[in-house]
Amino acid sequence: MPRLSLDDLFRITVPSDPQLRPDGSAVAYTLTASGKEPDENRTEIWLAAPGAEPRRLAEGFCPRWSPDGRALAYLKPVDGVPQIHLLPMDGGEPAVLTAAPLGAGAPVWSPDGTLIAYAGAHGEVEPHAPVVADRLDYKADGAGLLRGVTTHVHVIQAVPGQEAVRLTEGDFHAGQPTWSPDGRQLAFTAGMEPDGDLNFSSSVYTVEVTGGEPKRLTGTDVVCTGAWWLGERLVVTGQLSLVGHTRLFTLEPDGLVELETGLDRNVMTGGPGYPGAAPQLRGDDLLFAARDAGCTHLYSMPLARPGAAAKLVGGDVSIAGMTTAAGRIAYVASTAHTAGDVHLTGEQAPIAAYGLDGVELYVPRRRMFTAPDGTRVEGFVLRDETLEGPSPLVLDVHGGPHNAWAPVFDGAHLYHQVLAARGWTVLTINPRASDGYGEAFYTAAVGAWGLADTDDFLAPLDELVAEGVADPDRLAVTGYSYGGYMTCWLSTRTGRFKAAVPGGAVTDLTSMSGTSDMGYLLTKFECGDDVVAQSPFTHVADVRTPTLLLHGENDDRCPVSQAEQWFAALREQGVPVRLVRYPGASHLFLLNGRPSHRLDYNERIIAWLEQWVTGSPS
Repeated sequence: MPRLSLDDLFRITVPSDPQLRPDGSAVAYTLTASGKEPDENRTEIWLAAPGAEPRRLAEGFCPRWSPDGRALAYLKPVDGVPQIHLLPMDGGEPAVLTAAPLGAGAPVWSPDGTLIAYAGAHGEVEPHAPVVADRLDYKADGAGLLRGVTTHVHVIQAVPGQEAVRLTEGDFHAGQPTWSPDGRQLAFTAGMEPDGDLNFSSSVYTVEVTGGEPKRLTGTDVVCTGAWWLGERLVVTGQLSLVGHTRLFTLEPDGLVELETGLDRNVMTGGPGYPGAAPQLRGDDLLFAARDAGCTHLYSMPLARPGAAAKLVGGDVSIAGMTTAAGRIAYVASTAHTAGDVHLTGEQAPIAAYGLDGVELYVPRRRMFTAPDGTRVEGFVLRDETLEGPSPLVLDVHGGPHNAWAPVFDGAHLYHQVLAARGWTVLTINPRASDGYGEAFYTAAVGAWGLADTDDFLAPLDELVAEGVADPDRLAVTGYSYGGYMTCWLSTRTGRFKAAVPGGAVTDLTSMSGTSDMGYLLTKFECGDDVVAQSPFTHVADVRTPTLLLHGENDDRCPVSQAEQWFAALREQGVPVRLVRYPGASHLFLLNGRPSHRLDYNERIIAWLEQWVTGSPS
């Protein structure tokens, strides 16, 4: 059976956001594919049920069932912005419900099915008007300059031809709303503090469906990130500090009360590059996702017995979306052999499977390594098991830094599989600051980027060289975002790497603090006072490694100026260096950007490594 090629990018389909019909009989979900012509990502709504072939329902994403299961609301672009559509499940054409000038957000049905709430952008955008900023949060990666646009809660009747009513207004962004059980209120998270750009506070508010001023329900002791009315309880996710685990809370008369899980694990609600699922209620049990040793698993905990969380779905899988209805659970899980399958409890096999037919994939193998100070770090070795003797090796560093590698199929880093097929070993490490190993490990590099975690990478390399797995004369390093930072940092600390490929890199934390959309948070809460000591640029004169810089032109998280500084310095020093900029690409383009850009990113990494490490023609 053939191995994966980069052209398989256009055959990979990824399910997400599974939504179980209220009677538990079928699952609607979003299916995403990468198009070649046209050069864009395609999203469709599909339906899967036990004993039937999955079928396409409509173009769009974010499906949501009406309470009676007779209609499906979803998002689909109209004139370039998403609008809520309504598809009757007993036949008929979908109807457009909203006409929001800047687009609507995910639809949220009222308990009686007569209204739909959503968080949608509001404001007037004049592209040529001066941009005036009084606060730091005037731009956001993926959106660019916000120009005074804010996100607010709206409601609209669930029948065509009606106008939406905006329930909130002001200089803040409202999170996704959730309905109270009686349908009279909507709860949402927002940061309404005057200096919210400096203190990053976020609280839970409610607003009456009939209108009025929002009512604040929580204080500043928890940074609230999400709220869901589950039964009669308002369940909240939040953090006690900006660098720490996300936790579960319930809102009680005296304020937020933490729901102890007994896990020392980070609760994952889901997002690009960060799998997980929103909390759900099944009977008296709270269902939630949390990261464990790199993977994202599904847990259940009786609300009457906090601290007694039990794992429902574990192993070498990552959960990306989950809902429950009629006592059943639907979820999407990725494994080493698939980017995601749709599962329904009670069924022995997935009800919709999306593995790559006709392709044999290499499986990452778990390894534990020991840093010089005794800290144990986990990694994954991807390699042809029939390979004998030392091979060229590339170390790939994940982003975050509070993300984690998992031993599941990775559709973004296809070069892992291609390099393994060409006789390489691919090493991925979850160093200090990685997620899934407890909160102390999660925060172990705060104020010490590069200083606390360098040996977490170099010690595993030493072990693999000593074992005869890696050739010490054919080593390379790459990584994206924080991984790009660490790629640059390591090339200042050692000359053992023959090639370096930083993507979406951070090179100078001083300039980063004033140019990134999260620069202030990064320097104040993550890196601390001494950003000079933690900046690769401080030591750029020591770099001799041939370096390929890959960066999105419209990256507001790690601005392209970070790559420009590194490129200019290496060029002036006579170090072989190349800078590739991807037009229109944000920081997340490696996950959801143009397919041609993602293909090019993979191709260039392989070519650079083969040129400088193995001597193959580029």
